[in-house]
Amino acid sequence: MWGDFPVILHYTAALAVSARVLMRPRLEPSVRLAWILVIEVLPLVGILSYVLFGEIRIRRADLQKRRDVRDRLTGRWRPGPHDLNRVPGPAAAVVAANRAVGGLPAVDGNDIHLLPEDDRAIDVLVAEIEAARDHVHLLFYIWLPDGSGRRVAQAAIAAAGRGVAVRVIVDAFGSRPLLRSGWWGAMRDAGVDCRTALPLVYPVFTMLFQRLDLRNHRKAVVIDGRVAFAGSRNCADMDFAVKPRFSPWIDVMVRIEGPAVRQVQAAFLADWISYTGHDLGHMLDAVQPGSRGGAIAQVVATGPDRRQGSISDCMVTMIHAARRRLVIATPYYVPDAALDAAVRSAARRGVEVVMILPERNDSLLVAAVSEGFWGGLASAGVRLHLFRGGLLHAKIISVDGQMAMLGSANLDRRSFELNYELNILVVDPVLTGELGERQRSYLARSRPLSPDDIRRWPWWRRLRNNILALASPLL
Repeated sequence: MWGDFPVILHYTAALAVSARVLMRPRLEPSVRLAWILVIEVLPLVGILSYVLFGEIRIRRADLQKRRDVRDRLTGRWRPGPHDLNRVPGPAAAVVAANRAVGGLPAVDGNDIHLLPEDDRAIDVLVAEIEAARDHVHLLFYIWLPDGSGRRVAQAAIAAAGRGVAVRVIVDAFGSRPLLRSGWWGAMRDAGVDCRTALPLVYPVFTMLFQRLDLRNHRKAVVIDGRVAFAGSRNCADMDFAVKPRFSPWIDVMVRIEGPAVRQVQAAFLADWISYTGHDLGHMLDAVQPGSRGGAIAQVVATGPDRRQGSISDCMVTMIHAARRRLVIATPYYVPDAALDAAVRSAARRGVEVVMILPERNDSLLVAAVSEGFWGGLASAGVRLHLFRGGLLHAKIISVDGQMAMLGSANLDRRSFELNYELNILVVDPVLTGELGERQRSYLARSRPLSPDDIRRWPWWRRLRNNILALASPLL
């Protein structure tokens, strides 16, 4: 009898955890089913996996702190002359979805320039830091102590030395090489106010109250409230020393002037005040002037502490707005059901849908899971292309040559649910055309993948991909 006790205990625990899965609100049916299968099929491992990774757990005090910060910043936010209540054409629905998720309006009068793909983008960033007179705000998921990282650190140190207030946030996990190098201490010694996002302090204890794999994945820079930088590029060389065999890493970054700078500033300050308690909300009081005929832009900052939607909702709305041509470049494609259905639906209704993915991915698991979706995409009419010139890390969605979205968020569930992300929507044929040219350069370095190519994969590869695709709701 006592020999059966562990078995009875396990099944009781499995039943209780499965009931928890079924009772959770706002959970997709596919996610519920996947977790129940894992819990029932993998003794003990499934239960522990759900306890550690099944729910987006954030300490109640941290959640309340971030809500209080958002309320304070909202109170400081006053409408500017370039705020738009209405945006013409198909972009109207996209702007409305972005505002419902991120809370910020679209603004016009912005000068936005696409920076070079190579390390010259860092030259532009360093030059702006060197010209700073009041403040420099730097936020990166990954900051490496390589050539580019050292140059930015040196510029930050020099700026602090001439009296500029320099504030830095890096993710505690993604920027470990910098934190372990001498440059982190050198910046702090020079007067740079350096902070880490989501540090892992006492992880065994922390995991009881909060998920350990939450990340601040944003890439954002604001200088003097005058100019901002955003995109997918981390503070690192294209060679990306921590994963050199996948280099070069191909990213996208834009330089922004105009009212949208204030929105990037708001995202940085929300993080800064949450991490430090230092209220700098007054920095949002100034409303930047806009240029006549400048681009319409809208920043969407998302994170696991917000429950009114995710960046996936914004992307789905944008994909549904496509009428002629939709081009998506992303390193990771592990979508939720709504996003995958939107991409296939666009192709079936006659939109030319092109998706560019890396041929070699830095994550073998994510690559295999992603491949599990390719057959359905190809059969729906999506033109798949595999990038061969390094690791395509840029995240760009362009629609009909009129609007585009770029930023830090991948087309995967981690970006939708676990990461703090920052994307920007641009409604402007000029910049969208430039981004389209950049995407065409990716296509020139890619090979097409046809439905016949997928059918010729060996049976074990298709079986592996399809099995792992079943686990995509858990990734």
